[in-house]
Amino acid sequence: MSTAGQVIRCKAAVAWEAGKPLSIEEVEVAPPQKHEVRIKILFTALCHTDVYYWECKGYTPLFPRILGHEASGIVESVGEGVNDLKPGDHVLPIFTGECKECRHCLSEESNNMCELLRINCDRGVMLADGKTRFSINGKPIYHFVGTSTFSQYTVVHVGQVAKISPTAPLDKVCPISCGICTGFGATVNVAKPKKGQTVAVFGLGAVGLAAAEGARVCGASRIIAVDVNPKRFEEAKRFGITEFVNPKDYDKPVQEVIVEMTGGGVDRSVECTGSVQAMISAFECVHDGWGVCVLVGVPKKDDAFKTHPMNLLSERTLKGAFYGNYKPRTDIPMVVDKYLNKELGLDMDKFITHSVPFADINKAFDYMLQGIGLRCMIHLDA
Repeated sequence: MSTAGQVIRCKAAVAWEAGKPLSIEEVEVAPPQKHEVRIKILFTALCHTDVYYWECKGYTPLFPRILGHEASGIVESVGEGVNDLKPGDHVLPIFTGECKECRHCLSEESNNMCELLRINCDRGVMLADGKTRFSINGKPIYHFVGTSTFSQYTVVHVGQVAKISPTAPLDKVCPISCGICTGFGATVNVAKPKKGQTVAVFGLGAVGLAAAEGARVCGASRIIAVDVNPKRFEEAKRFGITEFVNPKDYDKPVQEVIVEMTGGGVDRSVECTGSVQAMISAFECVHDGWGVCVLVGVPKKDDAFKTHPMNLLSERTLKGAFYGNYKPRTDIPMVVDKYLNKELGLDMDKFITHSVPFADINKAFDYMLQGIGLRCMIHLDA
């Protein structure tokens, strides 16, 4: 029986307050409004961004809330004005959007800074009417980055939905909706190392290892990993990492260590931690004259990046990358197709290190907080 136009009752993992375990609740999910899509989520994974906003350390608290943004699913129904999606389509909800009409979306020089749908972590309501689509006994439950995938059904703006091939395995391509593209694209699309060059990657989470994979695919001769967790080093070798540096092992700044071990600095660096000190180190470890540093990690709102102007005047380049420089609706379907055709050189199985049923979603938080594994796949039908 069709559920289009009706309220759906389903299970969702609700964050009621900062830092407390999520609670599996029955929620009501309203039908999609104009330019919205209701999606049945089959797989979702935990990302550091979910944890940061769950902990609310340095961020504005907004509860109760349904977190989650790295996911895959199937369209259940569509709202008014949605013409390029239909029930049954396989999709990836994306934490940022592409309206295809604003200056950024139409620009050849700006890939994913959509004026309408740019990521907004503080907004907990839908754009169409300023209301939530989730509720429990009439009480609104707030959204997160427009996706809220820790729910068996969610409502997303059509501009944040990438339609993908129906042959794509939804569990395998789920991380493409966030972590994989963020790291891989930062290297391949923004840093653009040439064959034989050296690359430093700061942070060995899923995003950092995706950045390392990008360096490997580009033919980097040395890929130097920087992380304070030595437990990650052995696993990272499978992603092309050739050398490891733990800043805690030295009594001088890690950028100085890297400059010495490379004879002047690396050709490219990609920072994937969100630590402002790591960002400074990543920039100051690239070679003068041609070195390029790409910042990927999201800092806290009061952080400030400080470096001596001579580091820029010496012709080092500092760049930022958002979602790997991919346009969500235009590029992500092609990324999935390339993955299916084995053209990306990415082995998605390496990134998915744990799997849990929806009822055990809090185990995914435990794994991440303990620095265990990369991506924990959460099965919403299990």
